[in-house]
Amino acid sequence: MILTQILQPTCIKLPLEGTDKQTVITELVDLLNDNGLLADRDITLDAVLARERTRSTGIGLGIAIPHGKCKTVKELVMAVGITDEPIEFESVDGNPVAIVLLLVSPSDQTGSHIQALARISRLMLDEQFKHQLETASSAEQAYELLSSKESE
Repeated sequence: MILTQILQPTCIKLPLEGTDKQTVITELVDLLNDNGLLADRDITLDAVLARERTRSTGIGLGIAIPHGKCKTVKELVMAVGITDEPIEFESVDGNPVAIVLLLVSPSDQTGSHIQALARISRLMLDEQFKHQLETASSAEQAYELLSSKESE
């Protein structure tokens, strides 16, 4: 799984404007919607927030991977947001989050969804890369960082 195959450069936002979990998730769903990737923004947002209510997707180390499955997408889509100031996300380690990676996949495509979650987790284990991403000065730079990291 290569993330830049599912992440469009226009689906990266920094800094995120939101200051809480729900606002940031909404902001990223809106970004996908503004890029024409969702058939229904509200159904998508409901699916992601419903998943978030079952258990926080704040995986620790300043990273969150909110995700959901629904019929509003034909293929796996992704949006990335980076905050200026870390926000509370009810993460497993109790720490706030600065990097938020949103995944939305069709209800019937579990394999690619799990592969993307695993790929994100592996990339974010690289502390130097994670720091570079957190301090990127533009969406273009963040996309380029992801792209070059994946081609290593």
